[in-house]
Amino acid sequence: MSKVVVTGAAGFLGSHLCKELVRQKHEVIGLDNMCTGQLANIQPLLEDDRFTFVHADVSSPDVLFNTELREVEQIYHLASPASPRFYQAMALETIAVNTNGTKTMLELAKAWNAKMVYTSTSEIYGDPLVHPQSEDYRGNVATLGPRACYDEAKRMGEVYCYEYYRLYRVPVKIARLFNTYSAGLRNDDGRVISNFVTQALCGKELTVYGDGSQTRSFCYVDDTIRGLQLLMQCDEANGEAVNLGNPEECSINTLANLIIKLTGSVSGITYHPLPADDPKVRRPVIEKARALLGWQPEVTLEQGLTLTIENYRRQMH
Repeated sequence: MSKVVVTGAAGFLGSHLCKELVRQKHEVIGLDNMCTGQLANIQPLLEDDRFTFVHADVSSPDVLFNTELREVEQIYHLASPASPRFYQAMALETIAVNTNGTKTMLELAKAWNAKMVYTSTSEIYGDPLVHPQSEDYRGNVATLGPRACYDEAKRMGEVYCYEYYRLYRVPVKIARLFNTYSAGLRNDDGRVISNFVTQALCGKELTVYGDGSQTRSFCYVDDTIRGLQLLMQCDEANGEAVNLGNPEECSINTLANLIIKLTGSVSGITYHPLPADDPKVRRPVIEKARALLGWQPEVTLEQGLTLTIENYRRQMH
């Protein structure tokens, strides 16, 4: 089994990945500075000999001197605030972790000849003028705006990955993730599924921004984790970006009504102004993931939402 570093280990996606890697009997070193991570996410892992938690900020090059990271074989760089609520409140930290933090992890990969996966985002496509989005679409993005700290930092992180592959042949791959969800999302996370499920279960009005016609593609966390692990093993993807997301597109209105139905809630829907630079559409082309990784999502939106709602319900009682 491999020695694996996961940054952002106490976050939503990182904690799910750490649990799966430990279950597969890898030795896992989880790094997190806890700016949005929660210790509760990794509490069960702290009792496991195969998991070591390191409280550290990967934006600092000092991380490279941590002896726990010696002889690492795989690095999953997931660290970053990921919801608009958090990355807008921590704009400079978001820029730092995706630029300096990515460079630090690439240096670690270079030092130990480790494989690396960097989690980028569908947000690098901005408010797309091409639909659906394939990896060769360059995006419609703004450097000046409330989402730029996240979008542009992720784009710069991709540039670092490209250059370390080109200059040093570091075996790094870029995963462009499209709206991963499950019960592990914080209720105060501010992302649409966690918002809607929490509101529906509390009998509150569901808050839709804009007219609700904007679309997203939601991928259940188990499918995303499987995709990340397949990408790690795929040498053909070195130096490449690969979309990981569900090509089943869903409007926000459809999502709201489906969650009301699945929760059995009596909630209504209220409409509020759309935030600046909010993308109108989002749907991945996943032919590259299918061809390179043999990957596609297996969990339908209704199945994933049902699991998510059951989990939230348990947590609230």
